[in-house]
Amino acid sequence: MAGARALNPAERMDWLRLIRTENIGPITFYQLLQRYGSATAALDALPDLAKRGGRNGSLRIPTRADALKEMAAVERAGARLIAWGEPDYPPALTAVEDAPPLLSARGRLPLATRRAVAIVGARNASANGKRFARDIAQQLGGNEIAIVSGVARGIDTAAHEGALETGTIGVLATGIDQVYPEENRALHAAIAERGLLLAEQPIGTEPHARNFPRRNRIISGISLGVLVVEAAFKSGSLITARFALEQGRDVFAVPGSPLDPRCRGTNDLIRRGAKLTESAEDILGEIAPGAVAAPARTSIPNETPASSLGDSDLDRARRAVVEKLSPTPIPVDDLVRATGMPAALVAAILLELSLAGRLDRQAGNRVALL
Repeated sequence: MAGARALNPAERMDWLRLIRTENIGPITFYQLLQRYGSATAALDALPDLAKRGGRNGSLRIPTRADALKEMAAVERAGARLIAWGEPDYPPALTAVEDAPPLLSARGRLPLATRRAVAIVGARNASANGKRFARDIAQQLGGNEIAIVSGVARGIDTAAHEGALETGTIGVLATGIDQVYPEENRALHAAIAERGLLLAEQPIGTEPHARNFPRRNRIISGISLGVLVVEAAFKSGSLITARFALEQGRDVFAVPGSPLDPRCRGTNDLIRRGAKLTESAEDILGEIAPGAVAAPARTSIPNETPASSLGDSDLDRARRAVVEKLSPTPIPVDDLVRATGMPAALVAAILLELSLAGRLDRQAGNRVALL
């Protein structure tokens, strides 16, 4: 990545403390870093910001000892932490608005910066679907494309198996030390040895339903495009396809029998514009040899400069923003128009509300009041 810089040990520790702090997700993390210039300064500012957002109790902020403990556990697991903007961080992922500030990585780190295509699909996949996924993964790998998937049973497993020799990336919804599902323990070990495993969640995190969609936006964010092989209408694979579209990635889908429920989602994707895919050539024809998924960012996104307004003006501005919010998500741009206030001021107030635990940030730059 052009302009990449490795964090020093003190910076890495404070980045870890900041992203593990209560109520801080990736977007809030980047806003704090942009506003205060460093994770160290942001950590010092957190208590006052949360109080201004309406929080009564103290914010749970990991200590340096907590961070050292996690870092040591990551190392014992044979992994390392890579930060946004560092040379080994997946370059396409840097352009994603809510890219993980830190990833645990175990395996062949050079794979993180290779051109990649994701292959996802049904867990209860057909024999034909798994054979197709395995074959196309092998063919794409032969063209120096890394294959990304989620280490789930079915299509994911077949895709990883097809690309073990050429390069595969498994993105976990758990901590880097966890194996899920248990039946894929041998595959997990094989990817760690011959491919690359990535995890956003803290080490020790066990499977939770809420973390699988978060994993899916990493799968698509790393990739030039996403191929869906088999998927029912409510499949998690369609969530990955939606993230891909939001991130400006190509979506490919394999057509299937209208009599097979596992193909209804893929057929619908094609109906709505996904590229019909019957061979590796259908994907390679859309991906130029030197293509990148999106221009890699060279600075932290989501600038949120501090406001120069007085306390009374800020109080009135906070009330105006809260009045326009509700439990129904609203795009931040619409909120700015509804309040008539500068975007930077609205962003600063939303940051305070996030830290106070009063704001829910959702995909598509939408927010809702908790």
